[in-house]
Amino acid sequence: MLRKPLLLAARSTTCRRIVERTPITRAMVHRFVAGEDQVTALPVVEALGRDRLVTLDFLGEDTEDRTQAEATVLAYEDLLAALGEAGLGDRAEVSVKLSAVGQFLDRDGEKIALENARRIAEAAEAIGTTVTLDMEDHTTTDSTLGILRELREDFPFVGAVLQAYLRRTEADCRDLSGAGSRVRLCKGAYDEPESVAFRDKHEVDKAYVRALRVLMEGDGYPMVASHDPRMIAIAGELAVANGRTAEDYEYQMLYGIRDEEQKRLAAEGKRMRVYVPYGTEWYGYYMRRLAERPANVLFLARSLITRD
Repeated sequence: MLRKPLLLAARSTTCRRIVERTPITRAMVHRFVAGEDQVTALPVVEALGRDRLVTLDFLGEDTEDRTQAEATVLAYEDLLAALGEAGLGDRAEVSVKLSAVGQFLDRDGEKIALENARRIAEAAEAIGTTVTLDMEDHTTTDSTLGILRELREDFPFVGAVLQAYLRRTEADCRDLSGAGSRVRLCKGAYDEPESVAFRDKHEVDKAYVRALRVLMEGDGYPMVASHDPRMIAIAGELAVANGRTAEDYEYQMLYGIRDEEQKRLAAEGKRMRVYVPYGTEWYGYYMRRLAERPANVLFLARSLITRD
C-alpha cells in the first residue's frame, strides 16, 4: 500500500525539501549511499573490494540542463581516473543513468546522451573496466536500448539493465543474450501501469525466472540483481544446469542491503558485485529504496514528525 505513495514522493519537490532538511533522515541515508562525493565514496569501494566487486553510480537523473549533464560526465571521468590510480580498475565499474547525461534535453537529447556515454566508456576502457547503462521507467526503454546498440559497436563491454516486471523483458533478454553481452536483470523499482508491467508480486517473480532462464541459456554474461533468497538459489541452479562456472555470471546487491549474504556468496567463490551510489542527488534513489523496504518507512515517519 505504501509503495505507490513513496514512488510518487520520489518525484515531489515538496517532499524532497522536507526530507533533505531532516538531520536524522540524512543520517539514515548513509545506510544506502556512500557519501556525497568521490572522496567519501572511494574508501567504501576499497573496503568492499577486498572480497567483492563494485559498480559505482554518481547519483542524478532527469536533468534538463546541459551544463548539469556535462558536470555529470566530468564526475564520471574523474571517478574512473581515480579508480585507475588506486588500482581498482579490476574490481570496480560504473553504472550510468542516461537521463543524467542528457537523454531528456529538449534538443538532440539522445545524441547528446550517446556522446556523453561514449566519453564515459572511453574513460572506463582506459583503466580496463566496464560500464552498465541503468534503466529507468518504461518510457525510456527503447531510447536506452537504442543508445546501447550504438555504444556497443565501439565498446562491446557496455552492459544494460533489464527490469523483469516489464512485459517486454523476456523478449529483450533474447535480443541481448548473445556472446559478449552483459545484462543486469532486476525486478524493477518504478510505479509502472499494468498495461506494460506485471504488478502482482508472484507474477513479477515468475517473470524474473523466465527472463533469467533466457539469459543463463544464452551466450552472454548474466548479472543477477536480486536480494530475494529464492531468486539467488534459482540463479545458482540455472547456472549449473547450463554449465556455467563462477566466472560466467555474477550476483549483484545494493549497498547497505543484506551485507552478510553478500559476504557469504563472496566467501563461496561467487562473483558478488555491490551497487554503490554516491553524490548529493540522493533523494530519488533513497525514496525508491524505502518503497522496496517498507519496514524503513516507520523510521522515516518518526523522524519527520519529530524534526526540529
